[in-house]
Amino acid sequence: MNLMTRSLGLLTFSAGLLLVNGTNPRGAAHAQTADRGSATNSDESVQAKIARAMSAGPAEVAKSARIVDTDGHGTIVLREGNNGFTCMPGNPRVTGDPPMCSDAAAMQWSADFKAHKAKPSNTVPGITYMLAGATQRSDSDPYDTTSPPIPIGPHWMIMWPFDPKATGLPTTHRPTGAYIMWAGSPYAHLHVMGRP
Repeated sequence: MNLMTRSLGLLTFSAGLLLVNGTNPRGAAHAQTADRGSATNSDESVQAKIARAMSAGPAEVAKSARIVDTDGHGTIVLREGNNGFTCMPGNPRVTGDPPMCSDAAAMQWSADFKAHKAKPSNTVPGITYMLAGATQRSDSDPYDTTSPPIPIGPHWMIMWPFDPKATGLPTTHRPTGAYIMWAGSPYAHLHVMGRP
């Protein structure tokens, strides 16, 4: 099964799961996008950055993904890819700047978030993997910069405006299962703990 088919299948499964949960009245993405202008350690090797970036996604995604990093001048391509995903090593010394792998729609969502746009402009759901874990500051405030860091285990996200009332999903972090992160904001998204 090729990667695109698997990704579409995963999105379809997730959407179906949400529709089922949404009809049950009893019945997540971490994406605290950091300012990627602060690059990782400049003494770190390109291979180490590539390995850390690849640790964020499923092996079948990461092996063919484009790998990029940033420095004070912009984006640096560490390795070209051909599957529509981009992986980034992040900066382990910065809260909210984890290694991640995202498709084009999720990259647009992140760019809009970073630019403080009123709402994301992606027209289809995006997917972001953070299987190496992450740190964040808040489940409720997208732009919180002062709360203590919260360590988060491996997870993945669907970057699309989810409503907890329609889905029946909780709005606070949980170690397993799914929840809606940043509920009530235009940047609310599905955050799913664990590996897909």
